[in-house]
Amino acid sequence: MDAMDRGLSVTPRALATEAVHAGREDLAGLGLHAPPLDLSTTYPSYDARAEAARIDEFATTGARLDGPPVYARLDNPTVARFEEALARLEGTEAAVAFASGMAALTAVLLARASRGLRHVVAVRPLYGCSDHLLDTGLLGTEVTWTDPAGIADALRPDTGLVMVESPANPTLAEADIRAVAHSCGSVPLLVDNTFATPVLQRPVGQGARVVLHSATKYLGGHGDVMGGAVACDEEFARTLRQVRFATGGVLHPLAGYLLLRGLSTLPVRVRAASSSAAELVRRLAADPRIARVHYPRIGGAMIAFEVYGDPHDVIAGVRLITPAVSLGSVDTLIQHPASISHRIVAEGDRRSAGVSDRLLRMSVGLEDVEDLWRDLSRALSAPPATPLRAAAPAASGQPAAVPGPGGR
Repeated sequence: MDAMDRGLSVTPRALATEAVHAGREDLAGLGLHAPPLDLSTTYPSYDARAEAARIDEFATTGARLDGPPVYARLDNPTVARFEEALARLEGTEAAVAFASGMAALTAVLLARASRGLRHVVAVRPLYGCSDHLLDTGLLGTEVTWTDPAGIADALRPDTGLVMVESPANPTLAEADIRAVAHSCGSVPLLVDNTFATPVLQRPVGQGARVVLHSATKYLGGHGDVMGGAVACDEEFARTLRQVRFATGGVLHPLAGYLLLRGLSTLPVRVRAASSSAAELVRRLAADPRIARVHYPRIGGAMIAFEVYGDPHDVIAGVRLITPAVSLGSVDTLIQHPASISHRIVAEGDRRSAGVSDRLLRMSVGLEDVEDLWRDLSRALSAPPATPLRAAAPAASGQPAAVPGPGGR
C-alpha cells in the first residue's frame, strides 16, 4: 500500500512526530488508541494448501507474508509495528528485530557468510561482545582489524562487511561515516548506532547500508526490555528474516510492544539527557581529579572519563548513580569497562583501542544535573600526589577529548 493508504502524509515529518506516530497510523481506523499486543505463537487456518504456498513464498523470498504469519517465528504483528517505526526513524526501507543486539549482529554475519563472504573488516573499539564474536571466529568469520584509514587496503574478494561503531563503546571515538563508506566501495558498511540513535545521526544518509542497534539501550529507554534490530534495505531484510526464522532469534511480542512505546519518547529522552551530559562534561573537564574527559562531537548522553585516583573507588562510592552495565535508561549508570563490558577483549587490544584501566563510562539519565554532580563529586577520589602520565593525544576520527587541569 502507498503512503496515503497508510494514512501517512506525503510531506516529510519531523523526527519527533515520526517517533510518536510511526507504526501506529492505522490505530484510529481500528478503533484503537494504544497498539494491540499480539501474544499468539500460532495462527489458525483451514486452508493448508494456501498456507503451504505462503510458506514456500517466504522460503524463496524472505518477504513478509500478507495476512496472519502462520507461526510466531516467521513474524509477529506487534513486532512488525516496532520494525516499521524504527525503519522510518533511521530512513531505511525496512528493519528486522531480534532477541538482542548480539542476535542481530549474529544474523548479519550469518547472512553475509551464507553468500561465501566470511571476511569482516572492523575498526576498534567496538562493544566488547561484538569484538569477541568477531575475534574468536565463533561463526566461522575472519576479521581484519584496522583504523579507518586502512579500510580500503584491508578489503578482500571475500569481504562481506565493514563494521564500525560511532560513537564507539566505551571511548566515544567517532568515525567519519561518509569517508568510511567511500572507502568500502561495494562492500556494505555496518554502523552500530546504539549510542547515537537516529536522534543524533542517521548513518544510511551518510553512506552506510546497515544500521545496528542494541534496542535494549536507548530505543527501549527504561532498562526493562532486551532486543536488537537491524535497519537496512528490503533486499537485505529478506535474508535477515530467513536467518531469524532458521535460528530462532526472535523478539518477543511484549518486548516489541515496549520498544515501540520507547520510541515515542526517544527524541525527548535523548535531548534531555544530552543536555545534562554536556554540563557534566564541562564540570569534569575543570575538576583536578580528572585526567581526561571523552565526549563525542555530535553530543549525546554518554560520557567517558579517566580518573587520577582508583576508578573502583568511584564505582563503590556512588549512591544516586547506579553502578551497572548497560546504558540508555532513564536513570544514570556508571561502569568500569576494563572490568566488565570489555573484560572479554584481550588486555593489549583494549589498551590499544583506548580503553585504559582508569577509564569510566557513564550513561547520563534524566535526573537533575545538580543531584548527579553532587553524587559523582563525592565518589571521585582525591588527586594523587604524583599524577599519572598524560593520556596519548586523540587520533584522527576520535572524539573530542577534554584534558583535565594542567593540559592533561
